[in-house]
Amino acid sequence: MITAHLAAAAQSVVAATDTEELNPLLPEVYDIIWSLVIVVIIFFVFMKYALPKFQAVLDERTEKIEGGLQHAEAAQAEAAALRAEYEQQLAEARTEAARIKEAARAEGGVIVAEAKAKATAEAARTVESAQRTIEAERQQAAVSLRADVGALATELASKIVGESLEDTARQSRVVDRFLAELEASTVSTQAASTAPSKEN
Repeated sequence: MITAHLAAAAQSVVAATDTEELNPLLPEVYDIIWSLVIVVIIFFVFMKYALPKFQAVLDERTEKIEGGLQHAEAAQAEAAALRAEYEQQLAEARTEAARIKEAARAEGGVIVAEAKAKATAEAARTVESAQRTIEAERQQAAVSLRADVGALATELASKIVGESLEDTARQSRVVDRFLAELEASTVSTQAASTAPSKEN
């Protein structure tokens, strides 16, 4: 078809040259024909070989751009999912921290109460132990005092009576009687001293 057009163009040029004078600005007919043939050959080669390569390069670049856009969208969606997961984990961590803090406060109160109870129990044991020790020492002092007072009373009674109280039974009776009289006089003295203070 192209060759038919070329042939028709060549015939019209030849016919025009026969009827008209030659224009100095127009090239010769054979130059026009050969130029057209060369343009057609270059166009054919370009369409057959160069244009598909350009089209392949452009398609490849389009695919890369579209793939990059899809990859960017996927990365953006993954980043949004990771951010949501991170925010959820952060909220859970804050909730857990608050729960642990409350548990620590409650446990701290229990520990303080336990420590107070232990301290109170320890103080009660210490007071009880001190009272037992004081009672034991008082009884020991009373026994020791009774023995000393008995010995002094026996010696004093021996001097007053003028006879020896070496008999232990007699000595024990004298000591007991002396201590009973001593206790009775102590009680009456205390009663007499508290009576005026009550009247006042």
